Amino acid sequence: MTTSTIAGTNENESKDIAITLFRLGATSYGGPAIMGVMQAELQERRRWVSKERFLEGLAVANMVPGATATQLGIFLAYARGGWWGGLLGGLSFVSPAFVIMLALTIGYATFGVTPLARSALYGLGPVVIGLFAIALYRLGKTAASTVPEAIIGLAAAAALATTRLGIVAILVLAGCAGLLLFYRGKSLARVRALSGLVVLAVLATVWWTLTSAPSSTGGGWTPNPKSLLDLGLYFLNVGAFTIAGGLTMIAFIQDQVVGQFGWLTPREFIDGLALGQLTPGPVLMIAAYVGYKLAGLAGAAVAATAAFLPSFVIMLAILPILDRVRQMTWVKAVTKGMSPAVIGVLAVSLVRLSPAAIPDPSALAILIVTVIAAMAFHIGAFKLMLGGAIAGVLRSQLPLGALTRHF
Repeated sequence: MTTSTIAGTNENESKDIAITLFRLGATSYGGPAIMGVMQAELQERRRWVSKERFLEGLAVANMVPGATATQLGIFLAYARGGWWGGLLGGLSFVSPAFVIMLALTIGYATFGVTPLARSALYGLGPVVIGLFAIALYRLGKTAASTVPEAIIGLAAAAALATTRLGIVAILVLAGCAGLLLFYRGKSLARVRALSGLVVLAVLATVWWTLTSAPSSTGGGWTPNPKSLLDLGLYFLNVGAFTIAGGLTMIAFIQDQVVGQFGWLTPREFIDGLALGQLTPGPVLMIAAYVGYKLAGLAGAAVAATAAFLPSFVIMLAILPILDRVRQMTWVKAVTKGMSPAVIGVLAVSLVRLSPAAIPDPSALAILIVTVIAAMAFHIGAFKLMLGGAIAGVLRSQLPLGALTRHF
């Protein structure tokens, strides 16, 4: 269902979209791992989209600038309820994260981060990693069902892990590989020649960027941290031009607000990262923390709105166009090449996230229980996350927890 009128999203659909995305935004942790929760809840359990369509959404969300998890939520809500459904779903997903981050920021100034909250976060880490891994396994069976598709996925993972190619370049190259391998329509020779030229252009652009681009991201403009306009323009720039998701955005923000502008001290920024770990939803919500530190409540609202606005504008602009072209033969071939590449790229993200989320045998045990409970007993993501949080708190209260923390 992809109608673009408000009439196309009936009351039941609107309620379903709002409640479901709000609950996801209020309970899902783990940055990229949130996409695993979305796959479990919205694709596997609720059947809002097929596995193929979910992979399409992953590819789109990873290729365009902005907060990846938020953009995937908009994509899935759009598939469920059209343009207005996408808008409603995106707002429902980010709003609880803003409220929680703001409350934690204010509370942290008074009380600090409580041990109870840290213990719950400890238990959530292996759960979201387990859900992420299950999602990749389930989607990978669809995306890489043939040898050529599997090779594309492995090549994408190797490229991200061992080279300086960015995610966008890798996905573009994978799409070109899809044209070369899977296109069977008219003008085959012309399309394949064009895809070859695109490959060369992408590689040449990446090579030039890596060899000649300046190491500093600084420019001539230094925004005034006390000006809401400057603060909004800065975070609008972050949201509109930073590709590869919230983790990349955090690195970019840290480089500028700490290293270049001197708005925050390194300790203050680390405190913000800690609060971000305790806040469910998109990791880019650290923008609200920075905005609050600089300009109070108004600064938090302006910074968060500006940071997420490009994600809404970009996705809601391109999704109607995508609907019109996605059934074309050449688009299907491109998507068939990109889908296994997305799995490969996310597999690398999973490997990189795992050490922080699984620091000791207790966390490994929670991970194993999560995988068994989800795969064998079909326990839902929300119950698993609640169980992980409880397990983390119980661990901190038991002698075994004290013992494992010393290793």
